[in-house]
Amino acid sequence: MHKKKLKHTVNKAKEQSTMKKKNQNGKSKSIHDILPLDLIHIILLRVPIRHLARLRCVSKLWCSVVSDPDFAELHFHHSPAATNACFFMKNDTMADLVYLDDNDASQKEVCPPFQKKLPSNFSVAGSCRGFILFHRDPHFLVVWKPLTGSSKRISYSHIVHRSQHHGRRIPYGVYFHGFGYDASQDDYLLLVAWSDWKGQYHLDCFSLRTNSWINLDVAVPKLFFYYWHNGGLFFNGAVHWVPSVLMDYRDGIVIFDLKEMTFSTISAPEQLSRSCPSLALLGGCLTLSSPNNDFRNTDIWVMKENKVHSSWTLYRIPCKDFRPLCLSSNRDIIGSGYTSCGKTGYFIYNVRGDLLKHFKNLRCQLPSREPNIVYTVSLLPLPSDIKVKNNKKKMKKEIGHHIF
Repeated sequence: MHKKKLKHTVNKAKEQSTMKKKNQNGKSKSIHDILPLDLIHIILLRVPIRHLARLRCVSKLWCSVVSDPDFAELHFHHSPAATNACFFMKNDTMADLVYLDDNDASQKEVCPPFQKKLPSNFSVAGSCRGFILFHRDPHFLVVWKPLTGSSKRISYSHIVHRSQHHGRRIPYGVYFHGFGYDASQDDYLLLVAWSDWKGQYHLDCFSLRTNSWINLDVAVPKLFFYYWHNGGLFFNGAVHWVPSVLMDYRDGIVIFDLKEMTFSTISAPEQLSRSCPSLALLGGCLTLSSPNNDFRNTDIWVMKENKVHSSWTLYRIPCKDFRPLCLSSNRDIIGSGYTSCGKTGYFIYNVRGDLLKHFKNLRCQLPSREPNIVYTVSLLPLPSDIKVKNNKKKMKKEIGHHIF
């Protein structure tokens, strides 16, 4: 699949390069005459995403390659230099992106696409493939791409009306959100699970590809509405949720498969502390973390084989409340938290629990407050963006045919 995409994007670029050469006979050689286009393509796939924007200015050909949706897909999956950032809201209008790197972490203040009228009442509800999902009272969802600033607002006022709750919104504790990607349909899906005033449970899904809501006829687990975190974690084609208080380890994680449109559960480790567990992805593995009962350490449980209960593996970090965010290039654990000694911020620990680094110069959201979201920077467009671009190309071709 990815090899076909590579060949397709290279062929498109070759066509443009050939046309350019025909119009530039007699001129000095360019880099495209010296390096094969296939090699240029492979080199660009290895460039960190924060530098690719500059490389678009090298030539029209390079701009075409980097802007191609197929290249964006390949870069997201195969680039050895993935850029992860921790995202959290500072106040009602501003947020911080903390770029997590082994040696040179940096911080950038960003302005999400909110109206300046206060209070905005926005909360972070998830991230997926370079996009961040926000919820805003009383009944709005916003999908935002920090790299470009593009956003899309979606209302679910019709769900509020159907729920028949009093007021303009569904009460807290009886609705939850999820955000993920269905590769089989090349579609981003927004989930709203909710309970009506009679206590019946429902699940609605918004498709960004069709720009429409779907009322899914699925059995929503009742346990889903007891002490669960609002936003879910997207992993392996499914959205995962974990409770804020673990009542029964056998139903520790609730999963919704975006292709099959079905719910299932994964058992948490029996030894996991029942207080404030959180979900993360470490090295492509589902991870549960929770403060240890001794109030000095944090237990990090990594599921080495997906959905295999016996593969849960424990790592103990000597930090009072530590939230793992991602792995470094050396496979050490990068996370945020605070220690029993009063230190707060971002830390790097190895799997033996040795502190390797403390980034003292970075602002940090304490784990007990609104959760930090790990955002993987990507060039990927939303399906609606692709549709708009394709329509523009089609119009240009039609205009060209009429002129000539």
